[in-house]
Amino acid sequence: MRIMGIDYGDARTGLAVSDAMNILVGEAWTVNQWDANALADEIVKLAESRGIERFVLGLPKNMDGTEGARAEKCREFAALLGSKTDIPIVMWDERRSSVEAHAILHANGKKEKKHRKTVDAVAASLILEGYLGTL
Repeated sequence: MRIMGIDYGDARTGLAVSDAMNILVGEAWTVNQWDANALADEIVKLAESRGIERFVLGLPKNMDGTEGARAEKCREFAALLGSKTDIPIVMWDERRSSVEAHAILHANGKKEKKHRKTVDAVAASLILEGYLGTL
C-alpha cells in the first residue's frame, strides 16, 4: 500500500508518495494547476497509476488550533477529490509545514527565489512523513 501526501495550493500543489512499506517518502514533486477540478482529476490519475490507497491532505490550522479560510479551501478540495475516487482521505494538521520546508531548502543552500518551485513538494513530504510516523 502506498500513501500520497498533498500540500494543496491555489496555483501549486505539492505531492509526495511513500515507499511500498510506508516507512519513507519515496518521491515528491509539484503540480502547477489553477483549476481545482483538473487538479483533482490529475491526482486521481496519478494515484491510480502508482497504487495509492490513501491520501493525506494537509490542513493548515492556525497556531491556536482554529481553522481559517485556507483550511476551508482545503476541506472543499478534499470533498471534491473524494467525489472523484473511493481512496480514503485523511486530513492532517500541517501547521508550520511551509515554514519548515523553507528552512530545509535554505539549510541546503537553495536561494530564496528558487524556493517557489520546490517548497510545496517539500511541504507535502513533511505532511506525509508526519503521518507515516503515526503508523
